[in-house]
Amino acid sequence: MKTPDMLKAIIQDFVPCCEQEQSDRETMLFYLDRGDDLLTRENKRMHFTSSAWVMNPERTKVLMVHHNIYNAWSWIGGHADGCGDLFAVAQKELEEETGVSNAVAVGDGPITLEMIGVQSHEKKGKYIAPHIHLNVTYLFEVVEDVAIRVKEDENSGVMWRTIDDVRQDNTEPHMRKLYCKLLDKLEK
Repeated sequence: MKTPDMLKAIIQDFVPCCEQEQSDRETMLFYLDRGDDLLTRENKRMHFTSSAWVMNPERTKVLMVHHNIYNAWSWIGGHADGCGDLFAVAQKELEEETGVSNAVAVGDGPITLEMIGVQSHEKKGKYIAPHIHLNVTYLFEVVEDVAIRVKEDENSGVMWRTIDDVRQDNTEPHMRKLYCKLLDKLEK
């Protein structure tokens, strides 16, 4: 298991592509330096999450899950839950949410960083207050004919979505903006 110091080094080494990533990177480092518990949900204000951005090798489609709470197509990911190795978290979430265990990581670090505001909601009958996800995203590739399955307690679907669908057909405007940033970054 990686330590918060290793996580800090990964975030320090990340090269931002825009003002949002630069600002979010600085904020993440600030709170890591304070020594706050950012790896568990015990921190009700903010905590680390990790996402897997999964594309086919041709980079024409993205594997996404239909998130039950937000009723929207979403990238794959989840909470650190005490684990400082956010790459391992992204891999674990990819397998748990889709059944995919043979995706290939692209690159040797995160592809993007973002602070994501989470609205209040109910999960498993419990109220969850608004908070911030300090999210680290990793890029993976896998062939489209890989077997996939739905994790029904979190998602109602798993499917390959075209780039156009990801750019245009998302019911969460703040996430659409983030997904478009990711796609733009990969086109360069």
